[in-house]
Amino acid sequence: MQRDFDVIVIGSGGAGLAAAITAADHGARVLLVEAGDSVGGSTALSTGVFYAAGTSVQRARGIEDSADAMYHYCMTLSQYRAEASLVRRLADESAGGLEWLMSHGVEYRPEHLYVAGVDTVPRGHRPVEYGAGLVAALDQAASTRGVVTTLRTRVRRLLTSDGAVTGIEVDGESVHAGAVVVATGGFGQNRELLARYYPDAAIQDNLTWYIGGRHSNGDAIAMGQQVGAALSGYNCGLLEITAGFVKDPESYLPGWLMFVNRDGRRFVNETAAYAVMSGVVKAQLGGEAIVVFDEQARQSAKAVMSYKRLFENWVPERLEQFAREGKLTKTSSISELAEKVGIRRETLLTTVERYNRDCDAGQDTLFFKAPANLKPVRTPPFYAARVRPAILVITGTGLRISADAQVLDDADRPIRGLFAAGEAAGGVIGERYYGGGVSIANNIVFGRLAGRGAAMTATTTR
Repeated sequence: MQRDFDVIVIGSGGAGLAAAITAADHGARVLLVEAGDSVGGSTALSTGVFYAAGTSVQRARGIEDSADAMYHYCMTLSQYRAEASLVRRLADESAGGLEWLMSHGVEYRPEHLYVAGVDTVPRGHRPVEYGAGLVAALDQAASTRGVVTTLRTRVRRLLTSDGAVTGIEVDGESVHAGAVVVATGGFGQNRELLARYYPDAAIQDNLTWYIGGRHSNGDAIAMGQQVGAALSGYNCGLLEITAGFVKDPESYLPGWLMFVNRDGRRFVNETAAYAVMSGVVKAQLGGEAIVVFDEQARQSAKAVMSYKRLFENWVPERLEQFAREGKLTKTSSISELAEKVGIRRETLLTTVERYNRDCDAGQDTLFFKAPANLKPVRTPPFYAARVRPAILVITGTGLRISADAQVLDDADRPIRGLFAAGEAAGGVIGERYYGGGVSIANNIVFGRLAGRGAAMTATTTR
């Protein structure tokens, strides 16, 4: 069978671009196929933060870190429910992946390092030009290597011969290759797949909304299952909590809010990292929290700037608007607030009383929130809103892969000629997200592995 290319990469986000560049560097003739109008996928929409351990950027800040420490942190946070071999590979290759990006012109500065998860080690590497700049640098690298890129082209089917994947079908035409890399992202735009593979996201129904690429429809799952690929990562991914005031990236919730459950009790430090907060909220009765605050807190609320974005939902005028629209419950007393929202009244009164004492003393005796975030709930009117894990950031179910990014079948045997990376592959992320930048690290690390494996497969079978 005559080949049109050595390697075909489906999807041009971070994983796809990394795969295409690496395959080309290993001597392959590469076709990069993208469904959208431009390259980048969800990666281009992100902050581009890269989670890594043992990097030159860390050392420039005097930070000693290791792949071993990163591995044990990730596995502990996931309660050992992620694929250990994949997490190990992610940790081992993370520093190399970051240095590889830097070699292609992506700039990381020591002062931009931050603690991205619930650990104490700064592993979040934020690029100067965010996700869009990262994609631009990789797109340039791909073009200088002769990677052929086609846009507005959706792949519906993989071609096979004698049990091996040998190309793709596009608009009824066959394009043949020695190996294929699937890097089509997740399935955040597909309600049917969410219900099947990420019920924690689907259960919020219309409140759930996805902040990733508009072409993330689960193509990897459909194509993989056509050729007998197994899946991994059921009910995993990243959800962030939201009051649902508006559908924008409202990941910011002010630390001065008081969170209670339906029993009327506080249950968490309200400033806990987003990596774990959705799981804590999900565990409460009804899978929700109720945020409570008073008029003085509303009047003193200020917009917050983060990652060049101004978060303005929790400011006085907007909060008053949300109250008028019925998105915030507003009452003259705590007792009335409890009745209207459906909270146990007696317990809420006790909770507010204790919280106010702690605020006055400047010490959170239950959950040790920083004094700067302690604002009493004392001045009427009082406000409340329901908060649920409903902003969908990442889906975790994808094609089952080996630590070398080869796609596996239901018997855990490699499917010849087929590789996957990024959100298209499952098993790297468990029930708890490790911290900011893991998605990008996953894309780049396994994208490079997939590109290398695909190139080696294709060039040795020419």
